[in-house]
Order: sequence, then structure tokens, then C-alpha cells
Amino acid sequence: MSAAAEAIRPPRDGTLGRLSDFLWRRPGLFLLLMLTPPLLWLGIIYVGSLFALLLQSFFSIDEFSGLIRHEFTLKTYAELLRPSNFDIIVRTVSMAAVVTLAAGVIALPIAYYAARYARGRWKAAFYLAVMLPLWSSYLVKVYAWKLILAKEGILNWLFAKLHLTWALEALLAIPVIGGNSLSVSYIGTFLVFVYVWLPFMILPMQAALERVPGNLIEASADLGAGTGQTFRHVVFPLALPGIIAGSIFTFSLTLGDYIIPQIVGSSRLFIGQAVYAHQGTAGNIPLAAAFTVVPIVIMGFYLWVAKRQGAFDAL
Repeated sequence: MSAAAEAIRPPRDGTLGRLSDFLWRRPGLFLLLMLTPPLLWLGIIYVGSLFALLLQSFFSIDEFSGLIRHEFTLKTYAELLRPSNFDIIVRTVSMAAVVTLAAGVIALPIAYYAARYARGRWKAAFYLAVMLPLWSSYLVKVYAWKLILAKEGILNWLFAKLHLTWALEALLAIPVIGGNSLSVSYIGTFLVFVYVWLPFMILPMQAALERVPGNLIEASADLGAGTGQTFRHVVFPLALPGIIAGSIFTFSLTLGDYIIPQIVGSSRLFIGQAVYAHQGTAGNIPLAAAFTVVPIVIMGFYLWVAKRQGAFDAL
């Protein structure tokens, strides 16, 4: 230890004291030791499992024995292009996109009010109202919506009391998205998705809107811009990174979820359900892995676009 170092921290006795002095003189080594456990966890458990999953997707199932053939092939990925499998991908991506768009439209006025006008107790009430649904059980919320949307549920009762049953029946009669009731239709699946993931859209959006300088809004008004013009040309472009950040959560969570479509909705599969079915009952692990790679690739491209838009600054 140098004289300057000794003047700052005299050498200490004991094994732990000498070890502490040794690491204090070598901050780079100390940082490496601190980062090694989480990096090992990330590299082995997380990245390693993803690599194993990717590797499985390049295998195939023997059509006669039903066993996995550990030979490199793109046959499993070609199976994703079959009409039945490709429909699952299109259905899942379409639902994720619609849910993300709807959540953004609903969240924007809520986040704008909280960022620009809510103060003190009202702001605390806002955070409580947004966070409170996240504190309850995920399954409890989904099953509660199953009862709400059922034929005997409160929503059907409300439509009957308002003499709007005809409107609900007309909505359920729409091909593809309709069904016997809201609880067994894509409309019901959409409503539950929006409810469950809406907080993940509101919070990043509200954080981004709070960063919009108030003097820019005042300057826009001083220059003669109306409320709509100020929002389109000042507020929205500056809040766009937060909107994209919220859409990352909403889109990815919808893309990979399999519980909500299994409880609320029709019998048509989503990607998560397809992975569960092929991994479990069907025993086609390579096809399940290939299905899993699809949202990884989609989200990889989505994150690349989001990064170029500066969305990570609002996370």
C-alpha cells in the first residue's frame, strides 16, 4: 500500500480487514466480483435457456416413431407456414396490435391529465388507482372477467336494463370476433387483455408526458396554436418515446400470454396455447420451440425500432 493510501486508510488487521484493503486498492476487481453472480445467472439461466430453445427448434419429429431427430433441419420452421399454424401467428400478432392500440388510446388522456393537472392527493389517488389492479391475483382478475362477460353476468344484465340487448346481440353476431357470449368471443378476450395490461401503458406514458416542458406548451399558445395543434406538434412528438415504451410492455405481454385466451375466448389457439399444447399433450417439442422463437423475433425487431425512436429513455 502506498503512503498516500495508508494516510487515507491505515492497514487493518485480520483476514477480512486485509481482504477489504486488497479490494479497496483494486476497484476494478471488486466490480468484477460483484457483477459475476448476476452475469452468470443471466448468461447461463436466461441466455442459456434461450439458446437451448433455439437449438431445439432446428430439430424435427420422426413421423413414424414420434421421437425427436437430433439433426439440423429447417423442416420445423416450414411447418409454421402451414395454414393452421400460420393462422395462429397472425391471430396472436393481430390481437397484440389491436390491444396495444386500444390501450394507447385509453391511456393517453388518463396519463395526460395525471401529468399536467393532477397535484397532491389527486396524483397519489391516480397512482393508487393505476397500481391497485396489479396488486391482485392475475388469475382472480381473469376469472372475475369470465363471470362479468358470461351470459348470466353483470354486463349482460346491464345491457338488458338499458334495453340495449339488441346492440349486444348485433355485436356478437359479427363473424370471426363474435360468439355465443362475450366470454367465448374475441371481443371478450380483447377486453380482458386491455384491462390487464392497461397500467403498463399508462405509467411510461405518464412519465414521458411529465418530461414535456410547460414553457413549450405556453410558447405554442403564445404563437397562436390551438389546443389540437399544440398536442399534435409539441406534446405528442415529445411524448412518443413514452408511448412506444408502454407499447413494448403491452404488445409483448399480449403476444406471449396464453392464460387469458384459454379462459376467456374461443377455442382457436394463440401462440402461447400452441406452445403449451405442443410441449405437453402433443409432445412436439421442436415445433413448440419454433413457435416460441416467433415472438422473440417479432419483439427483437420491435425493440430495434423502439430504440431508434428513443423509447428506452422513458422506461
